[in-house]
Amino acid sequence: MPAQAPLRLVLVAGELSGDLLGADLARALRNRYPSIEMAGIAGPAMEAAGVEPWFDIETLSVMGLAEVLRHLPRLVGLRRTLRRRILEWPATALVTIDAPDFNLGLARQVRARGLCTIHYVSPSVWAWRAGRIPRIARSLDLLLTLFPFEPPLYQPYGLDARHVGHPLADALAAGPDRESARKALALEPTASVIALLPGSRDGELKRHVGLLAETAQRLRRDRPEAELIMLLTSERHQEMARSLAGPALAAAGVQGLVDLTRSGLAAADLAIAASGTVTLEAFLLECPLVVHYRMAPSTYHLARVLRLVRSRHVSLPNILLNQSLVPERLQAEATPERLARDAADWLDHPQRVEQYRGHARTWRHKLARQAGERAADAILERLGA
Repeated sequence: MPAQAPLRLVLVAGELSGDLLGADLARALRNRYPSIEMAGIAGPAMEAAGVEPWFDIETLSVMGLAEVLRHLPRLVGLRRTLRRRILEWPATALVTIDAPDFNLGLARQVRARGLCTIHYVSPSVWAWRAGRIPRIARSLDLLLTLFPFEPPLYQPYGLDARHVGHPLADALAAGPDRESARKALALEPTASVIALLPGSRDGELKRHVGLLAETAQRLRRDRPEAELIMLLTSERHQEMARSLAGPALAAAGVQGLVDLTRSGLAAADLAIAASGTVTLEAFLLECPLVVHYRMAPSTYHLARVLRLVRSRHVSLPNILLNQSLVPERLQAEATPERLARDAADWLDHPQRVEQYRGHARTWRHKLARQAGERAADAILERLGA
């Protein structure tokens, strides 16, 4: 009898949040199928979980219509090179993780060559470009979603879509331990702790660090005893923050913390955070939020002109509850004065904070379903492995 072909999966993640999802999935796959081979576009977490990095995850860390257009020739070349390598390896299946604009095009191309395609994390079709759903369904054999309201969106188009839960909720199932987090970060146990989060991409830092520095100066004036911390994803981003607004941050007494986002959010009484996955992390840690975002003006203009935005909300807590649970300040509304007022509204109303934390506990329970294990089981079932 001929030897059975090895199980080879190409995993492609496009940013740091996808790297964490991919690592969780890779560990679960390895536990169930020890001889599995995994390679692709990976960050440090996926690499540590046993995914061979053909390309570094930074090659895909681009966001926004205008930004993607500027990088389009490079991204098209990367997709072509990656497609060729996938087919030459050869892979058993392609598992793409988030980054839909790049990944779903890649999936469509290799599926046309007979390869099984699986995507982890539904594109936010309920909020942005709902017309993509039929094309997504034609590009995939299996879609694994993080939120329970997503699979029904795809059922009319015949796509096998399954809710597996969210790894963040799994990791945070026990809830926050504020006392331990503050002790670990050497923060005053009884002070108001306000976390400032400019985002995880270079462009987000360029647009947000100055805004947050000015906001911090107002917070320092109004609440001189408060502990102000800025949560940054890397030493490089800390250097960027210093170069962009170092004197203003220092004058406001802002302490920069690198790669300590989870501890910082667990310790904080409030987070002023750029819209993104971190808003869900803050929510699951029961940390009240003020959400801000400034995108490139050209991207914002295109989105409005083309009517690409469908949802009333941009932050995940508001989307999950379908209500304005947390303030969202976008573009011209994202001003230091407005953010400081929103922060005061949280800190001065403890009953509002307690209601928020009740919602957070409910959703943490709903989303904690051992997502990596469920996703791995669904993938191996689909492949008959």
